[in-house]
Amino acid sequence: MATVVASAARTTSTKSPWPGVVALAFAASIAALQNTAVVPLLPVLQRELHASLSAVSWTLTLSLLVAAVATPLLSRFGDMYGRRPMILGALALLVVGSVMAALATSLTWLMVARVLQGAVAALVPLSIGVARDVLPREQLATGIGVISATMGFGSGGGMILAGLASGDFHLVFWITGGISLVAAVIVAILVRDTAPAVKGRPDLAGAALLAAWLVALLLGISEGGSWGWTSPGVLGLFAAAAVLAALWVAVERRVAEPLVEMGMLVHRGTIGATVASMLLGFSFFTLMTGTSSFAQVPVETGYGFGASTLQVGFFLLPSTLFMLVISLFAGRIMRRFHASSMVAAGSAVTGLAGLWLVVAHSSPAHLYVATSLMGIGLGVGYAALGTMAVEHVDPAKTALAAGVNALVRIVGGSTAGAAIAAILAAHQGVGGYQWVFGAAALAGITAAIFAAVYGRLNRRMVTAPSAR
Repeated sequence: MATVVASAARTTSTKSPWPGVVALAFAASIAALQNTAVVPLLPVLQRELHASLSAVSWTLTLSLLVAAVATPLLSRFGDMYGRRPMILGALALLVVGSVMAALATSLTWLMVARVLQGAVAALVPLSIGVARDVLPREQLATGIGVISATMGFGSGGGMILAGLASGDFHLVFWITGGISLVAAVIVAILVRDTAPAVKGRPDLAGAALLAAWLVALLLGISEGGSWGWTSPGVLGLFAAAAVLAALWVAVERRVAEPLVEMGMLVHRGTIGATVASMLLGFSFFTLMTGTSSFAQVPVETGYGFGASTLQVGFFLLPSTLFMLVISLFAGRIMRRFHASSMVAAGSAVTGLAGLWLVVAHSSPAHLYVATSLMGIGLGVGYAALGTMAVEHVDPAKTALAAGVNALVRIVGGSTAGAAIAAILAAHQGVGGYQWVFGAAALAGITAAIFAAVYGRLNRRMVTAPSAR
């Protein structure tokens, strides 16, 4: 059974905390939904906004980049000013960004909207922090599992939403804005933050450097195929990313209150969750984006299915259904198995989905098998990631640890888009997609190995360091 260090401070209210936890789980699912809904819309955006596919792909990558920076930053603000105000603020940005995206008539305007939407990724660690403060010790693993599992369900739901909207990106963003507003109202009514605020100073320099080296790295990866991997531009971007990353690490080690505690990234108690989360995020977005793109390739090419966005939604429906079912039973599963074992099993099944598509991709039935495996793997893995990330962390560092874990997962996901663009530029035809699915399989299997190995090492309670 998974073991979680419980917070010493618990609410003394006789009211059940579960309505608030369910409200947070609903909000977390929308945070995931707003990203994945864009994936099947990329060809539509390319056509309607008169832009190249590599350009419109940044509507996804840019949102993930913002999420990578906003997640640890807003988690820190949550410790300083209260998690509930930060959750409501992130939802407000999502509503505003969704309305802007729904009204967008140019790629520039849409990208600005996606920047605002990206901040909502911080909901997951903030929600886990609230759950840890309000839930009894024996219900904590269940609460974190529910929040994490519904995040996976929301990811699949975004693809379905895009399909049901028949590729109308304006409608997709109107719907996203509407349900985000509903979520904000429900959270405002049901969620209470009992943790006392702590004094501190936000690490703005660390946030700026993190954004800078990620942009340089992802731009270099995404343009390597078209510019040439040895071109001055690509080599310059990689060099800039390396220098900026080194500077970022130096700043984080010296600043009094860092955006990301370096010790928490590499400590034995958290490194398994860190690496598994990053690789599982990469595998998920690579599989989802690759499957969507492959399904929409015109039949005339000899290897695609010429699917519409609605058909893509149906291809992804099994994954959504499996994530939903698993999220409903996440609590019972978490009480029976170690979190690391669940992450390892889920990652392995996700890797198997990629491996299946490497060898079998000639009929729609093959896609349905792969998306079913993906849904099972992600449902199980995501349900336990949150617990695995914080179970060996000092209670005062819960939100920070969850934020770090969400950060590396988002970095893994944002790398997927750039990697796919590079692979497809280097390998034409069905072979390119086989390389894409192979990369997803390798990431999933490697994540399973890390989760299993470090889970075994951490059977005894280990506390992650608060020092850098």
